[in-house]
Amino acid sequence: MDADVVIAGAGPNGLMLASELRLAGIRPIVLERLPERSEVPRANGLVGQVVRMLDRRGLYERLSGRPGPPEPQPGFVFAAMPLHLSQLDDNPVYLLPVPQRRIEEVLQERALELGAEIRRGHELTGLSQGPDAVTVTVDGPDGSYELRARYLVGADGGHSLTRKLAGIDFPGVTNDSMVSRTANAFVPSEYVNPANGVLTIPGYGVIAPFMHHRNERGLFVYAPFADRLPAISTGEWDDAPDGEMTFEELQESVDRVLGVHLPLTSPEGDGPRLLRRVTGGNSRLADRFREGRVLLVGDAAHVHSAIGGPGLNLGLQDAINLGWKLAAELQGWAPDGLLDTYESERRPVGQRVVMQTQAQSALIAPGNEVTALRELFGELLSEPRNVQRIADLITGADIRYHDGPHPLAGRWAPDLQVDGTRLAELTRTGRPLLLDLTEGASFAATVSTDRIEVVTGRGESPIALLIRPDGYVAWAADHDGVAEQEGLRTALARWFGVRADQERPLTSATR
Repeated sequence: MDADVVIAGAGPNGLMLASELRLAGIRPIVLERLPERSEVPRANGLVGQVVRMLDRRGLYERLSGRPGPPEPQPGFVFAAMPLHLSQLDDNPVYLLPVPQRRIEEVLQERALELGAEIRRGHELTGLSQGPDAVTVTVDGPDGSYELRARYLVGADGGHSLTRKLAGIDFPGVTNDSMVSRTANAFVPSEYVNPANGVLTIPGYGVIAPFMHHRNERGLFVYAPFADRLPAISTGEWDDAPDGEMTFEELQESVDRVLGVHLPLTSPEGDGPRLLRRVTGGNSRLADRFREGRVLLVGDAAHVHSAIGGPGLNLGLQDAINLGWKLAAELQGWAPDGLLDTYESERRPVGQRVVMQTQAQSALIAPGNEVTALRELFGELLSEPRNVQRIADLITGADIRYHDGPHPLAGRWAPDLQVDGTRLAELTRTGRPLLLDLTEGASFAATVSTDRIEVVTGRGESPIALLIRPDGYVAWAADHDGVAEQEGLRTALARWFGVRADQERPLTSATR
């Protein structure tokens, strides 16, 4: 084999998967058709559970440029309606406002540090599968060649050639009704409150920064980034003109949406400038995430509206969910069906993202009926329990992969501390983790293997947790008893292939 895994695509999802595989000792080769990382502005940051997951891999501080863990946001937006999050007891909305090119830069640095091989300017062009391997054809700078690996993962975007070559259907809908325009642009400084960034437009009113603003004519967004050029976006339900977008086209769109003239200035100097028009969009979900030895992650498996910024939250968690399971399969210890849980767990999550982004798109459309629906929806959002439900939905905090006797089973592991050490500092290795907070470390003393990293100490309730490498709880206990000990043994076998005859006393894996 030339590699254990070939990954097609060196975007954030492919790079994240490469790092996860290397943490587990797997050899990936990442193929990327672009010879250099694209400088075209794309996503503006990360929203949701993945921010906390990056913290658990030690990448949050690198990306944010500041020390300390992430903090939840006091407010966000859903379908251009404000979400007042500070009222929530458990606020799940975490943001990391870092441009995609910086995210890719950090994830590439991490993958290379861990020993991944990244081949830029090398494009996958064909594949064939056998019972034990997949062979891919690659076009590189020096011509065509073949690679043989145990598995191939397509992280090559919405137009994924991997998906097409594997014969995986991509059903869904295309909506051509909305035209979105975005460009880097400055507004007059006298229109901006320097204290809070609020934009006050003469003849129109006040618009909060970074929040979608909807009226009967369209959608408007003002994004005054602190570390890069500000951006202006509009959304209109009209026909797009032919040809390339111009700055004058954005100006005209802004004036139509607002109904007044907002003078905009184009940035000067060299460098890539955001000037983009997008007509319509797709909501599609692959009918399966796996075909034999070929798997899909990120946009190769699902595409949807970008409203609310869910794409990288979804795709990066795909990669983290898949990484440890694929590694287990390659290392020969995966329980029967473990790799199949990648699709059974992640496809429903993709389905919910498609659902909620379609719902948001409907709620920002023009029309009196939509305005009435928004008024009703706004009343519902005045109740904290409804805000909690929406916040959990858009961040993925409502995910429960499997049921169990404990309410935490299948859910995101809480951000607890053990003897003053944050959980995020105990999960950097990407290994399964048993936390035993009982006074006598009874769970650790009776069940431990080299496959599981064990940490004992004193901390918050629950008294014991078995945490999967992707940050989700495989098992938890509030008490120490026969049923709980048996439950732990069952979880170890179900998720990590540990049988009773493989158990042995605690070893150096314990901290």
